Amino acid sequence: MTSSRFAVRRSQKQRERHLASVGSDAAAPVAQAPAGVIKGLDLTVRRRIDSLVAGEHRSPSLGQGTEIAQVRPYQFGDDVRQIDWAATARTGDPHVRVQVAERTLATWLLLDVSASMSFGTADRRKADVAEGAALAVGHLATRQGNRLGVMSFGASESRVVPPLQGRQGLLRLLLTLRAGHEPDGAGPTDLADAMARAGRLARARGLVVVVSDFRGPRDWRKPLLRLLSRHHVIALEVRDPREQELPAVGDLWLVDPETGRQLRVDTNRRKLRERFAARAAQEREELARDLRRSGAEHIVLSTSGDWLRELARHLNRANSRRRR
Repeated sequence: MTSSRFAVRRSQKQRERHLASVGSDAAAPVAQAPAGVIKGLDLTVRRRIDSLVAGEHRSPSLGQGTEIAQVRPYQFGDDVRQIDWAATARTGDPHVRVQVAERTLATWLLLDVSASMSFGTADRRKADVAEGAALAVGHLATRQGNRLGVMSFGASESRVVPPLQGRQGLLRLLLTLRAGHEPDGAGPTDLADAMARAGRLARARGLVVVVSDFRGPRDWRKPLLRLLSRHHVIALEVRDPREQELPAVGDLWLVDPETGRQLRVDTNRRKLRERFAARAAQEREELARDLRRSGAEHIVLSTSGDWLRELARHLNRANSRRRR
């Protein structure tokens, strides 16, 4: 039994009661919600992420812009319109202003909509966290004219939204989220293909954010390295506590959401629960090691607790590192 491939089966009535109890907060279901609820969720996420995440994207290069990077002596060929007359009068030699280039950042969001994302036993489903995180990333990625592209994967038909600016890109993201998730037994997630396709579509250097539970084959290492050769990659891993440990509740049916395979186990057996927890921890440690060695930024979000605050904490810490 491999913990990364199985999850506790929940009845349809249990899922409906769970979704009703979640409400319309920042982790509410998106795929099954009407347009009004989706817009309300977008507004809630936007307000919270603005209050939690500080700083803006800044271009690292010099060129035409509105922010002064430095003032230096005039050189032959410089644009005379950039002469800084105050520095020229103070030094007696002509000086020019060098500005920070205003360059839009293109972000690609890869969103996992496979069957395993519909699982959840804590405060919400993994799909709810993934969709909320996608909205948060989408809001940050469309600030100041930056562009956002979206690709869903793990379904029978992948959806691609080309990079768009501002609210238009975010609205297209909402439509992609509403497409829903695959039913149980639909097949394994092809993350490697999604990364390879993103590498072909994202030609300009930018940011790639992968939102997934990273369950399934580990054949995505090479496509990830190719992505990292041109882009900064953030891997947002979504977990559910029940995937890491089994409760002692007697006989329990476990199901692989992506293949439909079922397994009956006696959870009252202590050694079984210990082996399950140990194998689950080992599998997640291997995933974290693979992502760390590749150079991707790895962030873990859980279906329990305040996932948005955890996401904001990591983003603020990453911004601080980049400034230093």
